Amino acid sequence: MSGVYLDGGRMEYGAALELQRDLAARRARGEIPDTLILLEHDHVITLGRKTSPENLKGQDIPVFQVERGGDATYHGPGQLVGYPIVMLEDHDVRRHVASMEEAIIRTAEVFGIAGEHVEGRRGVWVQGKKLASVGVAVTDWVAYHGFALNVNTDLDFFGRIMPCGFDPTVMTSMERLLGRAVPFGEVKEAMRAEYSKVTGREFKAGQLLPRSRPGNIK
Repeated sequence: MSGVYLDGGRMEYGAALELQRDLAARRARGEIPDTLILLEHDHVITLGRKTSPENLKGQDIPVFQVERGGDATYHGPGQLVGYPIVMLEDHDVRRHVASMEEAIIRTAEVFGIAGEHVEGRRGVWVQGKKLASVGVAVTDWVAYHGFALNVNTDLDFFGRIMPCGFDPTVMTSMERLLGRAVPFGEVKEAMRAEYSKVTGREFKAGQLLPRSRPGNIK
């Protein structure tokens, strides 16, 4: 069975959140197949269900309280954000999270980076540094939200929070690890391919319809 892949380009976070919620509702009704969105965001901080008040000291960029698990995180240019909107037929949220982490690890490996799972810590890690974050929400057994892989991300922006409860210096990026900028489009395509392999479901390119009909798929 195949799914739909949507290249969201660079999208404001609020618009992406509205799109996710709409697609999750439509997926629950069986109107659309599983869908993978890959995109970039403008500078934004999102707060998960576990965010403590002291992790938000006042910000000069937009802040969104959202329904995903986890603590505070940052999204911005140069970071590849993935939103798999998928039906969890087996009701196994842990397996879904592990699939995202595995796809990130395989994508990083394509570029010569050895990422790994760390027991008790979500996301993908490289030599004690956090390369990618993961956080999901589930409604009617449809998962949404997803992951954020630091490709050419300005890591200084993590200094505005304690990302996922850690000191900001724990964060790293593909650019920092490799000592050079990484072609963003190539990482995006590698991620689509590796997520398809991990899940055993090919996500074929689709298209967003005009904003006047948000959330529909052509």
